[in-house]
Amino acid sequence: LEQEMVSDPGKQMRLGFVTGLVPKVKAATFERILFRATRGNMYLKQEELDEPVVDPATAEEVEKVVFVVFFAGERARTKIMKICEAFGANRYPFPEDPQKQRQMHSEVIARLSELQTTIDAGNRHRDSLLNNISYQIENWASLVRREKAIYHILNQLSIDVTRKCLLAEAWCPVYAKSEIQDALHRAVTMSKADVGTIFQTIRSGESPPTYFKTNKFTVAFQGIIDAYGMARYREANPGVFTIITFPFLFAVMFGDWGHGILMLLASLWLVKNERKLGSQKLGDIMEMVYGGRYLILLMSIFSIYTGFIYNEFFAVAFDFAIFGGSAYTCRSPDCGDAASAGLVKTGNTYLFGVDPRWKGSRTELPFLNSLKMKMSIVLGVTHMFLGLGLSLCNALFFDLPLNIWYEFIPQVLFLASLFGYLSLLIIVKWVTASQADLYHVMIYMFLNPAEPLGENQLFWGQGTLQIVLLLIALVSVPWMLFPKPLILRAEHMKKRQGRAYAALNSDNELYEMEALHPGEEGHVQQHHHEDEFEFGEVMVHQMIHTIEFVLGAVSNTASYLRLWALSLAHAELSAVFFERVLLPAFESGNIIFIIIGFFVFASATVGVLLLMETLSAFLHALRLHWVEFMNKFYTGDGYKFQPFSFDTITDDEE
Repeated sequence: LEQEMVSDPGKQMRLGFVTGLVPKVKAATFERILFRATRGNMYLKQEELDEPVVDPATAEEVEKVVFVVFFAGERARTKIMKICEAFGANRYPFPEDPQKQRQMHSEVIARLSELQTTIDAGNRHRDSLLNNISYQIENWASLVRREKAIYHILNQLSIDVTRKCLLAEAWCPVYAKSEIQDALHRAVTMSKADVGTIFQTIRSGESPPTYFKTNKFTVAFQGIIDAYGMARYREANPGVFTIITFPFLFAVMFGDWGHGILMLLASLWLVKNERKLGSQKLGDIMEMVYGGRYLILLMSIFSIYTGFIYNEFFAVAFDFAIFGGSAYTCRSPDCGDAASAGLVKTGNTYLFGVDPRWKGSRTELPFLNSLKMKMSIVLGVTHMFLGLGLSLCNALFFDLPLNIWYEFIPQVLFLASLFGYLSLLIIVKWVTASQADLYHVMIYMFLNPAEPLGENQLFWGQGTLQIVLLLIALVSVPWMLFPKPLILRAEHMKKRQGRAYAALNSDNELYEMEALHPGEEGHVQQHHHEDEFEFGEVMVHQMIHTIEFVLGAVSNTASYLRLWALSLAHAELSAVFFERVLLPAFESGNIIFIIIGFFVFASATVGVLLLMETLSAFLHALRLHWVEFMNKFYTGDGYKFQPFSFDTITDDEE
């Protein structure tokens, strides 16, 4: 082309050009088609844009490249235009006159400057407006949530037949009736309504929800019970007893007054800073710890108490003079044979807790094992009897005499004749310092009740008492199983016979019931549902209940031995950390070893004993309450009372 133009100046012509944008994915194909269509008589220059641009056709951001094509002749222009249309290229007109190019460039720069000024002014106005409303956005959001919640409740109201008022049916605590009436009266006064609000108590066939009024101290204990199941309406609430029994059983497994003091300091810090911590957003774990701060406080106090009973302070036993001093002395002046030959009792019994001289002696582990195992059985049986006592309270309150005569009484007799008797033997053995083998006594009580006890006899008439208790236990099983279903069946048959001829007295009975309860077909057929009685289902249910109690009496008593096991594990771990880590470091006399040993001892104490062991003892105490204690009386098939409250709305949003 250049050679032709040079050889024939008459044929010289100006080059034309086309500019525009083409999608990046089509750029290579676009260049190839242009080259073939013009047979190479063109020059293409492409440059990729830094940012995606909005395609005018699709209004979507697309990565594109800008191009300029130089060509000669109108035929080439026509071909290039058609190719640009085929590839969806956006062409932009650009004058060929240099003066017009400069003028267009100046106009574009001025327009961009004006647009940028407008955008900056809009951004400043937007930022100023957002800054002004940022202080009120939380209040507005809270107001919207409250209004939404109010309208949600209003949508649940029903319209009166006159379509002039709204009817609302709701549950409320008895003590809050006067407060609700006062609030409604204030609402009528403030709204200047012409008609007042009518508040009236109505009777309902539904079971009311369960509501326990708690405070910051009792809410954690009630939460433990509610996690198992919400109590039935007016059922005995075990949360009251859990305030004492839960931290005490925890402390039986965690008994060390040194560890208890550390827990006490941590719980006191949580209680002291409860307002500050309550206003902050804590993590999931810290939130649970903060919510149970008073539970931890009581657990630490009871741990200090049981720690003094076990005489454990970081695996060190103290000889307190106020308790009269140790009752045992060594056989030799240097106490070298204390761990092999044992000790000799020379004084009065140590007044409170375990004698400090047992620590490190040959008989320490057998003595503590026997003590804690027997103590666990006594505490467990006492705890289960408390559960049976609460079942009596439920039966008396709901007026269920069958549950008293054919469930409570045989259950008490069965549990007392076996494990109550075992607890009695343990206490008698402690008091009399007898060497009787209780394992032999309890085993042969079943295998051979008439066999003489010999040296295992703890009191006069024990053999005869064992036979009587065994007979009572055997009689208690059919006592729990058969009478209640048979009595219920007899009562049902009696009611059925009494109603067999009552329907012939009046043909208007059905119409009277419909007149009393218009539009409620359920009331008409209510008596039919009350008459439904399946003796087989009742018998199977009672059989399951009896088997569960009989087998559970054995397994639940054995389950309380976890008190002994965890207490022993805690004491042995504490002794290992003290004797194998801290004590050798101090005996070395090297300050570096002492620092390292103390650091390792402190880390193990906090990480293992104060965190892992605390969690383990907590879970085991939880199990003892949920399974061994509450299954004696607790139904837990109720539903929780959830009043309308703006506070709960805010908590749910957070």
